[in-house]
Amino acid sequence: MADCLFCKIVKGEIPCTKVYEDDAVLAFDDIHPMAPVHVIVIPKRHVSTLMDVDANTDIAGRLIAAAQNVAKIKKVAAGGFRAVMNCNADGGQVVFHLHMHLLGGRKLEDQLG
Repeated sequence: MADCLFCKIVKGEIPCTKVYEDDAVLAFDDIHPMAPVHVIVIPKRHVSTLMDVDANTDIAGRLIAAAQNVAKIKKVAAGGFRAVMNCNADGGQVVFHLHMHLLGGRKLEDQLG
């Protein structure tokens, strides 16, 4: 999608600090971190929201596998981390390109209590 921020990052039109990349997924440090570790994990192919993921594709599995790799790279796998996917405006999604926030590096408060 031509005007999508994350598509521009995938294409290299906007720089990022890459943490992990494979043929289907890119992970990069968030420019406004909410925790000591805050990485955005995205599919390289544009998918607008979680509701647009086809159950017959492996995109969710690829995002989870990438998140596991990122957690190891950032050294938060053993201590723990949070993986969050917001969906649509009421769910808090701001950039309409499917993405996962991986947060860690400190004890995260329970928001669901």
